[in-house]
Amino acid sequence: MNRLQLLIFDWDGTLVDSIMRIVEAMHTAADSCGVPRCSDDEVKAIIGLAMPQAYDVLYAEADDAQLKQRFIQSYSDEYIRLEEQPSAFYPGVLDALENYRSAGYQLAVATGKSRRGLHRVLSGHNMVDYFEITRCADETRSKPDPLMLHEILQHCAARPEQAIMVGDSPFDLRMANNAQVAGVAVSYGAQPLSVLQQENPVLAIDHFSELSSWLQQQPHSLLKGD
Repeated sequence: MNRLQLLIFDWDGTLVDSIMRIVEAMHTAADSCGVPRCSDDEVKAIIGLAMPQAYDVLYAEADDAQLKQRFIQSYSDEYIRLEEQPSAFYPGVLDALENYRSAGYQLAVATGKSRRGLHRVLSGHNMVDYFEITRCADETRSKPDPLMLHEILQHCAARPEQAIMVGDSPFDLRMANNAQVAGVAVSYGAQPLSVLQQENPVLAIDHFSELSSWLQQQPHSLLKGD
């Protein structure tokens, strides 16, 4: 049976409430590097990208490789400082993840974080070995390139129609579309549903727990026409 078997999640803004920490760290990096601060909304719009790509979007006119590296390092240092206490999971996330594992789903993470950053927060939550596989932006191609999802699918021996990608940014959903994986949009992260709906997700939710009831109605794979 072509059963839906693999649930892939973005991290920041989807599982954990870390959006404003990212915004604050970006503002601090701008100040320390002597470049103009971007607005909160401008920063939120690049969340999901790898940091080099995010910088290129925010500072498209900049042409200084050393400044770019200083900015990225400053952001990383400030984010680590802010995350001495790991960002909290959104309400209902941990219970839902446990229920999904008990139901036999494979769980994975596809994130714009670095491997070092994701390992740090997984360690802080005692979840280093919790997921079947995790993929990070600095070890593969940045979202919305589908390579990250292709690698997860291959590792889990799953076909695209047997998986969903849950995320809070257009980059998450665009990556899912590029990999022919069904996308699920969450409204409580970096971007409002009005923006995410433009990527044609199969489901849009306002609370993480809403995913559970939808999954119970999806006994088969998400083939076109199912």
